[in-house]
Amino acid sequence: MFAHATKLKLPTAAEALPDRAEPMPVPARHFVLGGPLTGPFAPGLLCAILGLGCFWGAERRLWQLPGVATTAVGYAGGLTRNPTYRDVCSGRTGHNEVVLVVFDPAALPYERLLAVFWESHDPTQGMRQGNDVGTQYRSGIYCTTAAQRATAERSRAAYGERLRLAGFGEVTTEITDEPEFFYAEEYHQQYLAKNPDGYCGLGGTGVACPIGLLGGA
Repeated sequence: MFAHATKLKLPTAAEALPDRAEPMPVPARHFVLGGPLTGPFAPGLLCAILGLGCFWGAERRLWQLPGVATTAVGYAGGLTRNPTYRDVCSGRTGHNEVVLVVFDPAALPYERLLAVFWESHDPTQGMRQGNDVGTQYRSGIYCTTAAQRATAERSRAAYGERLRLAGFGEVTTEITDEPEFFYAEEYHQQYLAKNPDGYCGLGGTGVACPIGLLGGA
């Protein structure tokens, strides 16, 4: 899971790998939480898609949060449909490694989920996260509703100011409307629960997110 992708520039449509016809088969149930890995999900649950570096450690951090019903790792924000991990690592699909989080907003408000997102990685590093270098490791929030996008943009501004005061550079996190999410291979799902000694590159800046400054979602 170390830096396989060395490209630091997103590919153009002409440079992208061709689509694959079939989606990736995935387990029916979450290895830890037991909930379904694919939808439709129970009424009242919301979805969020977050990219914060290597998705192994990111998924474990997020499934541990109270109020999370299920998580899955996959690829989003790119050009190639149904990519494989090898495809994404080539730097020629444009995808980011992301975590799909299905959560109960009554138990886990979206702004609190974003606070964990911000505090769990360094969002100022551009196309890398620590030792993991490449476009697939960029920081990203992919919003499933207009309310999520408004809250995400406010949170980026508020946290960016805290980072600036702490001596960090500009936040490079991309915030977009929800792109298509493609599930990663079965062995990536809940990887660190199956391989407790596996690689985890997750790490933050040590700067707290001022969630009190954010609006609801």
